[in-house]
Amino acid sequence: MKKTIIAAIAALTMTIGANAQKFGQVDVQAIMQSLPEVTKANGELQAQAQQYDNELKQMQEEIQKKSEEYEKTKATMSATQQQQTESDLQALYQKLQEAYQQNQQEMQKKQQELLEPIQKRVVAAIEAVGKAGQYTYIAQAGSFLYVGADVKDVTADVKAELNKAK
Repeated sequence: MKKTIIAAIAALTMTIGANAQKFGQVDVQAIMQSLPEVTKANGELQAQAQQYDNELKQMQEEIQKKSEEYEKTKATMSATQQQQTESDLQALYQKLQEAYQQNQQEMQKKQQELLEPIQKRVVAAIEAVGKAGQYTYIAQAGSFLYVGADVKDVTADVKAELNKAK
């Protein structure tokens, strides 16, 4: 009986060892920052953002100029003229708000358009490393409160996979 229990425990230990799970972690942000395509995309996004900022500044300057002009001439205007000028200023301000919102949406769309293919490549490389290394899980580095010593950082492996894929 004792030998049977020992044999069962030994068999169970071997089964657990054979089915051991392998864990990895990857720093996706470090990988993305190291890719030249991301640097290029960020440059394009910054150039677009600067263009939008310049357009918005021009609109703000126009509103400021017209507002100052209105304040100077307000006393000499009729009530109808004052009302019309205030309405015009309000319309300009509304146009500025709409332009700001539209620019924000365009920037998000452009960012997604530029970065989505790169992100897909990174995910494919992570999957390739996971399959090649027979990992059960690969998680984003820093997403867990505790990471044991048996978790391998596969960031370098993913970078190498991306370089292979070029």
